[in-house]
Amino acid sequence: MALITSVLRQTRRYVHFHFGLQLGLGSTTEEDAEELNSSSVPLYATYNDRIRPLLDAVDKLRQLKVMKEGIELPTIVVVGDQSSGKFSVLESLAGISLPRGVGICTRVPLIMRLQQHSSLEPELHLEYHDQEVPTDETHVAQAIEEATNVIAGDSKGISNSPITLVVKKRDVPDLTMVDLPGITRVPVRGQPEDIYEQISNIIMEYITPKESIILNVLSATVDFPTCESIRMSQRVDRTGERTLAVVTKADQAPDGLLEKVTADDVNIGLGYVCVKNRIGEESYEDARKEEKRLFESHPLLSKIDKSIVGIPVLAQKLVQIQANSLAKCLPDVVRKINDKLSFNVSELNKLPRHPSNVADAMTAFMQIIGSTKESLKKILIRSEFDEYPDEKDMHCTARMADMLNGYSQELERRLRDSTGKFLVEEIKILEEAKGIELPNFLPRTAFCCILQSRVKEISNAPVEFVEKVWIYIENVVVRVLTYHSDSYPQLQSCTRRAAQNLMSKMKDQSVDRVMEIVEMERLTDYTCNPEYMSKWSKLMTRQGYFMKNFMSYPKLEIEGVGEVEVKHLRGYNQAVLEKAFDMRMRINAYWEIVLQRMVDNFAHHLMYSVQNLVNREMEKEIVNELMGPSGGGIERLLEESPSVATKRERLNQSIKLLRECKDIVGNIMDRIEIPNHSVGVGF
Repeated sequence: MALITSVLRQTRRYVHFHFGLQLGLGSTTEEDAEELNSSSVPLYATYNDRIRPLLDAVDKLRQLKVMKEGIELPTIVVVGDQSSGKFSVLESLAGISLPRGVGICTRVPLIMRLQQHSSLEPELHLEYHDQEVPTDETHVAQAIEEATNVIAGDSKGISNSPITLVVKKRDVPDLTMVDLPGITRVPVRGQPEDIYEQISNIIMEYITPKESIILNVLSATVDFPTCESIRMSQRVDRTGERTLAVVTKADQAPDGLLEKVTADDVNIGLGYVCVKNRIGEESYEDARKEEKRLFESHPLLSKIDKSIVGIPVLAQKLVQIQANSLAKCLPDVVRKINDKLSFNVSELNKLPRHPSNVADAMTAFMQIIGSTKESLKKILIRSEFDEYPDEKDMHCTARMADMLNGYSQELERRLRDSTGKFLVEEIKILEEAKGIELPNFLPRTAFCCILQSRVKEISNAPVEFVEKVWIYIENVVVRVLTYHSDSYPQLQSCTRRAAQNLMSKMKDQSVDRVMEIVEMERLTDYTCNPEYMSKWSKLMTRQGYFMKNFMSYPKLEIEGVGEVEVKHLRGYNQAVLEKAFDMRMRINAYWEIVLQRMVDNFAHHLMYSVQNLVNREMEKEIVNELMGPSGGGIERLLEESPSVATKRERLNQSIKLLRECKDIVGNIMDRIEIPNHSVGVGF
């Protein structure tokens, strides 16, 4: 009957766990606790064979360093203040002795992989720096110390490079935990001054991911709210939904312990487990017996619920929490692995194919030239800016139109700013140009003299405008060339030099062109534009108004001219003023034609030059530069840039790693049962 009862209990516990796992439950009952605290029951349960494959998969992912790809893994992270009893808890779970001493014992993250083992002979080894070092129970502490010295140095400094301790042994739970350095605020001799900050940074790195389970080790001898480890865990897990507390040294401070763990002033969502530390050379079996006796017979500690006391209960809770965490997180891990793999493959495909011979290099070069020409046609000729939708500086036809409008306004402004008293210039020129001729004819020499004066006043503006336009075009061309040759920086200096040389040549051609236009306007007064006669005739309709009123008012408003001062003209005779007025109106009507020609002619020249640049000159200039003495030839493209080579290597390594990870998780996904119920969501 006793045997049947034992079997029924074990079966009930197995079923309870499986349904708890599927529904997100998995709490420890008093009946479970009673059996677990029996010294004859091992620390592992009969469902370990189901958890082990999942845990193995996560351990393999951790070994592959998948977390470097930004993919967090479900991890039990052990934290605690210095001397909180962390090592005693870990030793009791693993059944082995760990390094002990004064100060910080754990100076690097120690990943403990506990695996239930059928053999009577335990198997232990360390993994660090891509090597595997076998050890045994007798020498494991020394082996960990030696590995720590290799990683963190012989002094008391710390490091974030982990050591993995694999323990395959009977009577251990299937668990993987990460033990971190104990928190200390005051450095001792040999420790860095910023030891607290270094330890805090390591701890926060491990406990911040939402996939991490925080195993917070607290000493019963201290107030929990004052523990630094509690403060740290609350910063990343304020509600405590992923924090489990282990209260050590229960025998040293039994007073008020029950109230501490039941009041839960520090939000420990996954609950507490109270344990008694192993003392000295006490065997682990004797330590469990003494722990069981303490919590059963002590007048204060015996009042604590049996479901939250003892190392066996802690082992079961950790296994259950770990199993729930695996079932909850692994599907998301699989999705992240697939997403990152797809992204990296896409990024690798975007990299240019590295030319392996001259033919490939020539093909790559022609592709760069072709894509550059197409982009420049879009933005310089066809007014298309889909490649730069939000960058107005690259909407080139619009910006060049703005510059031409500004050029036109600048020509008009310069003339207005230099205009003196109304009709005075015309009167002086007419006086000097008079000769033996009929009095009612205007001398052409006077008209040309005034025209030359006006052209001279604005002669610098076209050159300044040309330089401004070609500086802008040069910036655009260099930017587009740089973008399309981004993967070949060895080509960029050559193309940039070619573009700058070509822009300089075309700017000089444009300067010659506008100076020629200015010179033509200075030397020749001619137009067949009917607007000239129309404008002049319209302006002359105001002559009568002017002649009638200039003696009466100091200023007059003349249509097409604006408001002008006239009182200084009262000393001139009427015939001179009529000629001067006529001359001024002819100049005004003709000047509009001149300005329009100067803007229109350059606009046509600019568009012609741009098309010539894109369609012919740019490609020819780049080829000549590349094949010239300082260009290095097409073979330069065979030299892949260090940045692209590094990126290609990194992506290839990442893709290889992620594919290995994908195979690992793909083989165990069918073991995960995702709950469809709303019961007990979470851990």
